[in-house]
Amino acid sequence: MRIVIAEDSVLLRDGLTRLLVAEGHDVTGYSTADELVAALGPAGTAGASGAADLPDVVVTDVRMPPTHTDEGLRAAVHLRSLHRRLPILVLSQYVEQRYAVELFAGDVRGLGYVLKDRVADVDEFLDALGRVASGGTVIDPEVVAQILARTRSTGLETLTPRERDVLGLMAEGRSNTAIAERLVVGLPAVEKHVTSILTKLGLPPDADDHRRVLAVLRWLQHGPAAQSPPVTPATGVATGRGPAGPTNGARA
Repeated sequence: MRIVIAEDSVLLRDGLTRLLVAEGHDVTGYSTADELVAALGPAGTAGASGAADLPDVVVTDVRMPPTHTDEGLRAAVHLRSLHRRLPILVLSQYVEQRYAVELFAGDVRGLGYVLKDRVADVDEFLDALGRVASGGTVIDPEVVAQILARTRSTGLETLTPRERDVLGLMAEGRSNTAIAERLVVGLPAVEKHVTSILTKLGLPPDADDHRRVLAVLRWLQHGPAAQSPPVTPATGVATGRGPAGPTNGARA
């Protein structure tokens, strides 16, 4: 795959580049959101040439220079408005509800929101990246869990612990079969939990994975928009700032 990474931490950007090149992918890295938009926007080579020259997936941080607030997310939203089918996986060190809601406000196909802790688990990160690149939807279960923990009076208080587990996996875009495999339970048990969850939250059951994710996101949208506390960075991932400019990796 052709992958573009927008990450201001030079160590994390280079680490992801090395990992993905070793997996046989072509990788180009940028250190600011402005560089990302310049490359893939209308004035950029890829943007001007059309979908054929766009990357297979974009991986971007949320907080980037110059203000380190939401430049990466704004860039992701802007690029999706220009290229509606461009797969984007957002990496964040924080669980912030307003980011998830804004990112997933439209078509959720080919979108992901994953905590940087997830990068420490290489297989899990590569799985999330592959699912987003192929048009799937991925939401980090920790994002769902923290929003669940601070949301009240929406039907959540009626969910059992097992139903909360199932809901988190639903929000990742997983099918009932995949949820059953992850929780090591039978498929009928998962189907029963899904039906119960949607009923308790006032959402009609639907067999389509994307509509299930949309249902979860629509419910999350009614929760508080308060910012959550920072999540501990993954072990071995540095957060130092790196110099600007692209970093290119050749196909392995």
